[in-house]
Amino acid sequence: MPADLAVIGLGHLGLPLAQAATAAGIDTIGYDPDPHTVAELRAGRLPPECADGSLTAAEVRRMLAAGFRPTTADAELGKVRTAVICAPTRLGEDRALDLSAIGAAARALAVRLRPHTTVLLESPVYPGATEEYLRPLLESGSGLRAGQDFHLAYSPSRVDPGGKRHGYAGIPKVIGGLTPACTEAAAAFYGRVCEKVVRARGPREAEAVRVLETNYRYVNIALVNEMAVFCHDIGVDLWDVVRCAETKPFGFQAFRPGPGVGGPGVPIDPNYLSYQGRSLGYPLRMVEVAQEVNGRMPRYVTQRCATLLNEHGKSARGARVLLLGVSYKADVSDQQGSPAREIASRLMELGAQLSYHDPHVPQWRVLGRPVPRADSLYEAAAAADLTVLLQPHRTYDLQGLAVKAQLLLDTRGTTPAGAGHRL
Repeated sequence: MPADLAVIGLGHLGLPLAQAATAAGIDTIGYDPDPHTVAELRAGRLPPECADGSLTAAEVRRMLAAGFRPTTADAELGKVRTAVICAPTRLGEDRALDLSAIGAAARALAVRLRPHTTVLLESPVYPGATEEYLRPLLESGSGLRAGQDFHLAYSPSRVDPGGKRHGYAGIPKVIGGLTPACTEAAAAFYGRVCEKVVRARGPREAEAVRVLETNYRYVNIALVNEMAVFCHDIGVDLWDVVRCAETKPFGFQAFRPGPGVGGPGVPIDPNYLSYQGRSLGYPLRMVEVAQEVNGRMPRYVTQRCATLLNEHGKSARGARVLLLGVSYKADVSDQQGSPAREIASRLMELGAQLSYHDPHVPQWRVLGRPVPRADSLYEAAAAADLTVLLQPHRTYDLQGLAVKAQLLLDTRGTTPAGAGHRL
């Protein structure tokens, strides 16, 4: 059967869009090349890599009941009016974006692409990728011309994994088309699922919106992480400073420190813009410094752990250390870029005996070795020489945890004041 929409890539970007579209009455298929992902979704379950808190299994079942059809058959892509590519991107070791998943999605779509189809890209990319990378793949595979035979536009995803405050429909959608007609075609689609559509001048501007939003978060987290170290060194309670500063009604937005920064919203440095290796010859200095600051936080947390143990007459070597929350963000299972792994590695190198607890991560390996998972959280905290709170999952009773733990380091400032040691 023909469908109005194909969502290509059923991960943390694609599934929320598919849910919003289905709820809006749009006939939607979901394409993913991974048969396991599709099989799990068809059975009404969330694959582990998709269990980031944005959707529940019950919501997936409601999507299926409303007509959502997950598939691995790329032939289905030739039967839709709109196709949205939500393939994952990662930073490689050289800090360049890996666009291979977008390329695979584009090639699967291109051979089935029909005239008058609207093709949209939501994956995180560098400014210029829609025109320089995606467009040639679609045109060469289909024999059609973007902007003439089919519409092409970019819209940065604004999904907040695990967040409950903002529904998909209530988040303004930025769009930038290859031509004015492409922009209007994109606006016509997103206007069916979002309350507000914001038109950018073109795809490069829309792509740069994602760069600015991500780097804004990253740079401000780096600033408050530096303040955390500074305030600790001079004996000032940073958390009280932030509490007071955020009462200012203008010129300030509160960010809070933590053990590091992870997740799919990776900072993008324009020195690594192109898949062709083109460089501007200079970095975004603020982003470069932020990377240095945030990259130091796992080491700083490890040092604080060793210092706390020493102050209480214990050595890090042989100490029983319990890590709480090893995902990159509270209430999600995604461990991409999580600082917990580096903190655990450094503690292991100091000779600590590690265990962990995370309600969203049933198994965890560090340095190729499994880390024991605590079955009873509060018994484990009572037995550990040091408990380190890395992510304050909603299921944690933080007040009870502070009472049970022998020694507590809270890297998120969420336990009651005076109940433990804060970053």
